[in-house]
Amino acid sequence: MNVLFVCQGNTCRSPLAEGILKKLFTEVNRSGLISSAGFESNNVGKQADPRAIITAARNGIDISKQKARLFSPQDFGNYDKIFAMDSVILQKIVATAESDKDLLKTDLLLNLIDPGSNGDVPDPYDGNLSNYETVFEMIDNACRILIQQSDYE
Repeated sequence: MNVLFVCQGNTCRSPLAEGILKKLFTEVNRSGLISSAGFESNNVGKQADPRAIITAARNGIDISKQKARLFSPQDFGNYDKIFAMDSVILQKIVATAESDKDLLKTDLLLNLIDPGSNGDVPDPYDGNLSNYETVFEMIDNACRILIQQSDYE
């Protein structure tokens, strides 16, 4: 299974999600392409936010080598699932979709935890490490559900 996580800048939430799912894939001996992207061109090539790197490291995950990149319509062809961190990002992804097949690949990440709730993963950028820890836990819970669900697909 190939999974892409998308947030605004690709420096906080989506890099955390990428790191978490890669770790979980390793733990369950699963293979697949796991990546993250964003919509802010001024972040392209930049490292994840230092607070995201610290939070990931505290949880045994190294995201320090990840570099931000832009979401591209070509991503629909490379990924089986594309998870947006919030409804604004989901709208941006949907606007680039070229087919119903593309749309079926997209969803909000927190719908894994509470289907149909359409909840947003809050952007921790303006917060402190505590906000990053809260976001980490939310994403980790969703990724664990994704692993369980994919065992039955």
